[in-house]
Amino acid sequence: MAIVKWDPFRGIDRVFEEDFPLTILKNTVPSDLSVDVYEENNNVVAEMHVAGMKPENIDVSVEDSLLRVSGKKEETKEEKEKNYYHKEIQRGSFERAIKLPMRVKESEAKATYEDGILKVVIPKEDAEKKRKKIAIETMKK
Repeated sequence: MAIVKWDPFRGIDRVFEEDFPLTILKNTVPSDLSVDVYEENNNVVAEMHVAGMKPENIDVSVEDSLLRVSGKKEETKEEKEKNYYHKEIQRGSFERAIKLPMRVKESEAKATYEDGILKVVIPKEDAEKKRKKIAIETMKK
């Protein structure tokens, strides 16, 4: 194996040879569907950034402690007059499912939308609520 002298600027020429250097960052752009899940006042709260979407285009459901958010970001017609240099804004359908950390009262979930943030508040299921024990019957012959 050959020893190669470390050069901190090796590869930097590639940046300047690209037509559009910003394309290097394409895979490092964070998802705009990030979700925060936390507990507040005996509720599980999930907040998701859905900027630019209309609330009527978003579906929210909770089943078996799984929060599912889906919807559609409306496609705008790409205008050739804009002469894009870089285009990353994603359009179209999306779906995000988040496993909640505990059992919740699914039928009491409430969702609000304000300033591009979807907030879903779901009451936690009572800790005292116990599973119903089922007696096993024996069959006599």
